[in-house]
Amino acid sequence: MIVCMCVLRIGENMQIKEMPEYERPQEKLIYGGVGGLSNSELLALIIRTGTSERSVIQLAEDVLLYASTHIGNLGMAEVNELTKIEGIGVAKACSIVASMELAKRFTSWEARTHSRKLTEPSDVAEILKEDMVHEKRELFMAILLNVKLEIESKIIISIGNIDAAPVHPREVFRPAIRKGAAAIIVAHNHPSGDPSPSEEDKAVTTRLREAADLLGIKLLDHVIIGNGRHVSMREKGFLN
Repeated sequence: MIVCMCVLRIGENMQIKEMPEYERPQEKLIYGGVGGLSNSELLALIIRTGTSERSVIQLAEDVLLYASTHIGNLGMAEVNELTKIEGIGVAKACSIVASMELAKRFTSWEARTHSRKLTEPSDVAEILKEDMVHEKRELFMAILLNVKLEIESKIIISIGNIDAAPVHPREVFRPAIRKGAAAIIVAHNHPSGDPSPSEEDKAVTTRLREAADLLGIKLLDHVIIGNGRHVSMREKGFLN
């Protein structure tokens, strides 16, 4: 991950509150979209605050320059390295490192699943096991697919307690409608490790199938993931 140095020329000591509103990173993101922000502006939103001597954007520029000079790139930075930069304390360093790690994980997932087609319930279990294998609460997720039935994205629908994750059809299909998905696969884990469907699982599957029919979105499967095992509600006959 190579981070470019992008300098915003706003004056050496100008603070965010002194900048014209249309030049402030947050306002630029809200009204113009994230694509219009420079690397330093994006990082400034992660760092959030500057110091009395340096605006948050100038501090972000310091971080990018230090990373490219001393570390190689920001994606490799560790907390103890970033705290060597004047104005970057532990909290700011942790925010930066956590953001970089999150970006790596999403990039890794997209690389592994881009244009991949799901042909078996085991494929779904394999893709979602990293999210669910150590989860002590019930996690309900959806995988959105395009017209070629290729994976577009995965969405967390709800996080419940140790016994259940509350889910309603409108919450399941809202991201599918917003993203224009042609099909959807839903899945949730059983923290007990036993993927045998409960009566509530059966009822939820029926409600989702009925909603999918009304919306014209294909519900391909509802997969329940346990400890090294999984159950397909389609194979059980609940989506036929």
